[in-house]
Order: sequence, then structure tokens, then C-alpha cells
Amino acid sequence: MEAGAFDKHSIQVLVINTGMINSDTMQKHFDRTMFDEYDTAFDAIASIRPWMIIDEPHKFVQVNKTWENIERIKAQLTFRYGATFPEKEVKYRDGLGGKISKKVKDYHHLIYTLTAVDAFNGNLVKGVIGHTIKLEGGTNALVKFVNSDGKEASFELTEGRNKKTFKVIAKGSLETVHGAMSGLLIEKINKTTVLLSNGLALKKGDKINPYSYATTLQQIMLEKAIKNHFKLEKQYLTQTVRIKPLSLFFIDNIEEYRGKNGTLRITVESLIKAEVEALLKAEKHIAYRAYLEKTLANIPCTHGGYFSKDNSEKDEVIEKEINEILHDKQAMLDLDNPRRFIFSKWTLREGWDNPNVFQICKIRSSGSDISKLQEVGRGLRLPVNEYGNRVKGSQFYLDYFVDFTESDFIDKLASEINQKSGAISAEGTPPSDLHAEMIKQITERYDIGKEALLKLLDDKEVINRSNVFKKSGFDYIKTHYPLIFDGVNPHKIRRFEDVKKKVSIRTEKYRELQALWEKINEKVILEYKFENEEAFKTMFVNFLQENNGFSIEGFNENTQTIVLKDKVAGVAEESVACDEPTPLPTMKYSDFLKALSSRLTLNLKTLHQAFIESNTKFKKQLNQKTPLSTTQIFNKTILT
Repeated sequence: MEAGAFDKHSIQVLVINTGMINSDTMQKHFDRTMFDEYDTAFDAIASIRPWMIIDEPHKFVQVNKTWENIERIKAQLTFRYGATFPEKEVKYRDGLGGKISKKVKDYHHLIYTLTAVDAFNGNLVKGVIGHTIKLEGGTNALVKFVNSDGKEASFELTEGRNKKTFKVIAKGSLETVHGAMSGLLIEKINKTTVLLSNGLALKKGDKINPYSYATTLQQIMLEKAIKNHFKLEKQYLTQTVRIKPLSLFFIDNIEEYRGKNGTLRITVESLIKAEVEALLKAEKHIAYRAYLEKTLANIPCTHGGYFSKDNSEKDEVIEKEINEILHDKQAMLDLDNPRRFIFSKWTLREGWDNPNVFQICKIRSSGSDISKLQEVGRGLRLPVNEYGNRVKGSQFYLDYFVDFTESDFIDKLASEINQKSGAISAEGTPPSDLHAEMIKQITERYDIGKEALLKLLDDKEVINRSNVFKKSGFDYIKTHYPLIFDGVNPHKIRRFEDVKKKVSIRTEKYRELQALWEKINEKVILEYKFENEEAFKTMFVNFLQENNGFSIEGFNENTQTIVLKDKVAGVAEESVACDEPTPLPTMKYSDFLKALSSRLTLNLKTLHQAFIESNTKFKKQLNQKTPLSTTQIFNKTILT
């Protein structure tokens, strides 16, 4: 079909998904008019012999109905583009005539491949820096799930040479097994599996380290991650073209974050507040200082979360958080938006990522063997700047925080990257044997047959008859066959090492630290003692007449004027139309009295009478801050 004069300088694009290509609409016959040549959608599309690009090719195995319909389009050229390709089975005979069957990637005329190694070494993704909170002593403390009758589970605690058995029922706390596991409950039990409140399923024989669930460990990880975030933030938000960094936290207990008195949320907000206040003492950069001041004014808005149970929530604040995190990346990265900390479970929607995630912190180990590359994938993409443009040409890193139970995280990540890329790395933990990929690489690059290679290495006492390396065997391979080592650059994936700032927990000090932390978090209770109610009322009336503890919330009228200077339009500094904002009452007087009575632990009628006698006029100014500010000023007054 020849393009008309209008179309010959343009490209027409049709986007179609699996559902549509398999639908009746594509193949049913339509009535033809005088100018129609075809009566089915398939025939009409096939007539122009289009070029086809297939995204996510692993979803299109070439032996099913979908592929049959794809072929009906009769594309003159098909590109399959994706990170994962389907597999196919190939059969052949070896040199001795034996039949061999194996699965290989179905590339079908591979044009170009970008491996994970290429991506890291070519600065196409962020590098990774692993942070591990180490534990000195206690690493041998283990809790083992031994048995279950379906109603009660047996656990064996091993600490050094001491062993002890405990039994815990459903909904019971594992704190009875070890004090460090406070708050970790058994959700469900059957005869083979125990499901814990953090989502971890233990099978018989599974072991966990109790200290990885310690509150003190969680506190340290939060402190380090939040402090490091603000270090990154200062770097990227004070440069000429700014980049807004985000931090992602994986947690195991939703209630600690979403709950009304969620300890995790309260701790996070106190740490953020402390860091912001410290930065504001010395920050000179005007724009960043304004951002910090906006942050300090509304600490709860600095973080947000997404959990599967949120889908049933009707809370507008939570709905806004979810929309920003999952869908509206532009709003999330807006420099006027103070939100930069994201909380979720390990099960955060597959495929979710954000290019500006610069930190991932796993507050507690997921206890699973999930792909390490998949875990860091949430934040590997290169960031975008304030204008939405991808930033290339610079080395960026993703900081990844894990506890001591995943101290081998970086080694496993590097190994996985190399394995998926078909690469062999000379760095990290050496392999125990001369594996098939290593043999393949040597024979291809050094023009030597497999049998000849194995005989040579056996004669040189590099390997034994099972291809296991003998002492210094791998060093021999590195020296004599260097061309096979093209793994990921060690500078792209590395551990964070800082001896001066080493953080560790001594198990013998754990109880002391825990007690200290609880002491710090104790509330100070101020108790009032008066001879009678009348004596207090007199004092409170005097206080009201001498103090104004009522902050005003409301509107202010500001004016801005457009000015012209040197033929350039600008905005004059805004002026305030009035000295005080127009009051906006946000709290009923009755609710205010109840709140103040609760805070001061005083009789509601006495408070009401005191306000009447003091002739205090404030009802238009009442808001959520008023009970708190009144209490604070009153306490300060009676203590001075």
C-alpha cells in the first residue's frame, strides 16, 4: 500500500496489547464499503507490512495462540526488546553420540545485548554501596523452629554452648524465647510452618538470629540512613541544577508505622526533626534553607508509605501518599514537596522503582533468598534533575543498608550480576571449583579444547578429578587466563568502610542500651497539688489575665506587584496587607475544654468558670494548637 502525499513524511504508530491482539475485534469480519479492501483488522494491518517492536518478549513464547496472531500481522521486520527472553529446549548429540537436551535463551538472531556488567561498568545505572550494621558477639545466638503440633510451636535457643527449649502458642510473643525479639508474634501455626507477624514463614529446622529483631538495632539503622540521606540531600540540592534524592525503607511491621501511636513513625519523625534543626544552624544556601524550613514546619509530610492493606483505606492523606508513591513521580520529585522518605514492606509492588531513590534501608532482614539484583533494582536507574532530564556522565551510588544477618549482601550481589551476565569476576569470594562457564570462556578465548584444558590443569595440580580447585588453584587461573575476567568493576559495587565511624552492638551491653533508650523516651509527668478546686481556679484566672497562649490560624492577604525594569517584567517583594491574619476557628469551644482538661488533668467545669471570670476573648482563635500551647505556657509559669 503506497502512502499518500499527506502521510509520506510521517510515521503511524499502533500500540496494541496481548488482550487486543487475541480479541474477536481483530479477526471478525466487518461489512465492506465501496472503498474498503479488507474486512478484518488483521488483513488490513498485514497489507502494509509494518515493522513490529515487541516489549517484554518473555511474555510471548513462540508456541502459543498469541504468537500465532502476531504472525498474522506479517511484519516485514520484528524487533524483540527487553531484559528477559523466553527459553526454548534444544537437543543435540555430544562427541560420543549421546543425546543431550538443554534450555537456552530464545534470542533468535541476537543483534545487541546489554548485560548487567555492561550497565554498571558503563555508568548506565548507579553503583551500589552496602552499609552493614555489625554485631560484635551474639552472632552465634540462634533460634531454631523445632516442631509443632498445630497449636503450639517449639523453639530451641542456642547461645554459645547453652541450649534451651521454649513453647509458644499462636498469637504468643517470641520475646519469651529471647528478649531481643520483643514485638515479634506468631500469627499462624500448622504442623510444618510458623508464620510470624513480620511476614516471615519458618519451616521446621529454620533458624533466625534474635538480635536482628532488636529495637536498638532498628534505631541505629534508622539514625544512620536518615543522617546519610541529609548528607546526600545537601550535596544534590545545593548544586546549580538540583536533584531531589529519595530514601526507601523496607519494614516488617505496618502497625509500627501506620498505628496511632506507631513507635517507628514517632522515632523517624524525631530523627528527621533533629537532623533538620542541626542543618538549619549553619545552612547558608538560600533555596535549601527554605526547603529545610518548610520541612521543619511539617515533619509528618516528609514521609509516606504504601502497604497492600492501604487499598481499603479511605483516608485522604493516605490516598495522596499512595498516589504520589505509585503513580505521580513528578509530584514526588517536586522541590516544593517535602516528602522524601518512603516506607513499605518487602512486597512493594513488583516493577516499582523511582530513579531518584538514592538509599534503600532494610530495617529488618526479609529472611528470603530474593534476588539481590531485584532488591537494589528499586533505585538503580540514573536520577532525573529538577527539570525532569536524566542526568548522565556522573557517578551516582545507591546506598543500601542491611543488618548483620546479610553481611554477605554485596558479595552475593556482585556474584549475581556476573552470573546473569555470563561474566566471571576475579574479585570477591573465589569460586570453589572450575565451573562450566569458566571452562567455556577459557576454551573460546585461548583456542584450547576442553579435554586438553582439564588435563593441563590436572597436571599442574590446579584442580582435582572433580574440577574442585586445589590450594592457589584459582590464582593460577587468574594469572594464566586473565581474558576471562570481565566482571563488574569492584568500584561500582562496594562495601561502605569507615573505621572511625564503625557502629557495633555488644550483646552484653544490649540490656543496658535498651534500658537507657527506654529511659530517654520516658515522659516527664508534672503533677499539680492544690488545697482545693477554688484555689486552682484563682491561680488559673490570674494566669489567663497575664498570658495569651492562643495562637491564631487564618488567612492573610498578600499583594504582589508586577514591575518593569529595563524592559524586563518582574515581581516586587510581596507586602502584607494586615499585621494579623484573619482568624480561622478550627476547634469548637467544647472540644477545646475537653482537650485542655485532659492535658492538665483538671475539672472541666472549673476551667470553664475560669475562662468566664478572666473575661478571655478567644473563641474565634481556637485551633488544634491552642490546648498544647496553653498547657506549655501554664506549666512554664508555675515552674518559674
